Amino acid sequence: MPTRPVASRLLFMHVLICDPISPRGIAYFQARPEFRVTVLSKRLTEAELLSVVADADALVVRSETKVSARVLAAATQLKVVGRAGVGVDNVDVEAATQRGVVVMNTPGGNTLTTAEMTFFMLGALARKIPAAHASMAAGKWDRKQFQGTELFGKVLGILGAGRIGGEVAKRALAFGMRVLAYDPFLTESRARQLGVELATDLDVIYRESDFITVHMPVTPETRGMLNATAFSKMKPGVRIVNCARGEIIAETDLVTALESGRVAGAALDVYVTEPLAADHRLRSLSNVILTPHLGASTEEAQEKCGLEVAEIISGFLLTGEVRNAVNLPGVDAKTYELVRPYLLLGEKIGSLLRQLAPAQVDRIHITFGGKAQEIPQTDPVTRAILRGYLSTASGPDINNVNVRGVASALGLAIEEKRSDEPVTFHEWLHVQLFHGDIKVLSAGGTFFGSPNNPRIVRLYSQPVEIPIHGHLLLIRNQDRPGIVGFLGTVLGRHGVNIANMSLSRDDAGGEALTVLHLDSVPPAEALAELQQDRAITSVSAVSL
Repeated sequence: MPTRPVASRLLFMHVLICDPISPRGIAYFQARPEFRVTVLSKRLTEAELLSVVADADALVVRSETKVSARVLAAATQLKVVGRAGVGVDNVDVEAATQRGVVVMNTPGGNTLTTAEMTFFMLGALARKIPAAHASMAAGKWDRKQFQGTELFGKVLGILGAGRIGGEVAKRALAFGMRVLAYDPFLTESRARQLGVELATDLDVIYRESDFITVHMPVTPETRGMLNATAFSKMKPGVRIVNCARGEIIAETDLVTALESGRVAGAALDVYVTEPLAADHRLRSLSNVILTPHLGASTEEAQEKCGLEVAEIISGFLLTGEVRNAVNLPGVDAKTYELVRPYLLLGEKIGSLLRQLAPAQVDRIHITFGGKAQEIPQTDPVTRAILRGYLSTASGPDINNVNVRGVASALGLAIEEKRSDEPVTFHEWLHVQLFHGDIKVLSAGGTFFGSPNNPRIVRLYSQPVEIPIHGHLLLIRNQDRPGIVGFLGTVLGRHGVNIANMSLSRDDAGGEALTVLHLDSVPPAEALAELQQDRAITSVSAVSL
């Protein structure tokens, strides 16, 4: 990524603070004579922001200000955007990357604060504290109406066992709760370290939990996952806490479940649309606790995030140091140019493996072979592989900085090796996934002709030639005549065009691997029809 060089003359670089951060963070900026600091008194709309960003060298935001592609285009001097917090959903990272603007955040600053908020919500829900307070404030004394339930001995189901979920688990165990954790990336060894029971599927959480707390990112798989179907599988009288992302819960279905009593209560800090509409049905329910997105709203968290964002932006502007960047590895410019081609290849290999791998993988082994072993720093490439592999674990919050921490929190061991073993290709990158000592999947890639032409050239231990973009259909089948024609006929009948094809087999009549590069995503009906053929053992649709 071509970043703008840090200015040699550092006088009066303009730091524009768009959202409120801690006074210590502001003071840190103001103490530097090289900076001219502007603190906006209110959140500006996009149109208003366009008129004030033209000479800004740095933008400091939290979640309120949207740094869109239009804002980035207007900020012609911009070098860095700093997010005082973890998520960067309000920043168009791709547009920033294209313009050479580094985007930084402050991962980890909100972990304990959000975990504590979750547990306080859990306790308030169990003992009906907000409703009891409202009754007392109204002059009443009604003890029977607010009889609650103990946490001791109850089962807490945690959906998402990363940093925050792990901290919630510690607190629940201290209260004598039994903790079940569901996370496709959580390993058995990490679950044992946390003292939780690893649930192999969601139905276990739904069936056994008295309380369920959500700590997952918003991805296509998690959006609306707590819906009418999920509620119907839950233990009657379950209580639900969500301090993660509002989009994970189908709010209309939750209201219905609360009104019927299937869900005894809910404590929510986040919502599909924020601020929550004044006439939203959730506001009228007596068995709901609502707070206005307070998960990160503590003095300590805001202090840490505000000061940290000031430190990382100042470091970049004054010395060129890159910390906590979501779109740039923390390496010098020369090294970055050497590793840059491998970053895209590595991320795509990781993404491919994630879409094909079984849920439980506890070790990733990465081999840099041939010319690739000469890369001065392999860490940026490893992080790119992990980012592709773990993107469904943390969604848009995952980045080059926090990806190793996410992997560690899930108990995923990472191994790297440089190899000069002779192979077919001049340079190659190979990634293997293990569960215990058993290799469950592997893929390898190289470049055809130039670094601008990456290909995946090995999958399931068989040679292939796969482009690293677009829609792919991978079929494992018994090698027999007529399979290719059958595939083309079925896909053609469903309006799916084949752009390219790669065929491979171990032995004549043995197991074959067919990879089709498609112009569109094949419909579920086509996949089901293909799967019905007895010669076909697996059908997988992948998008890269």
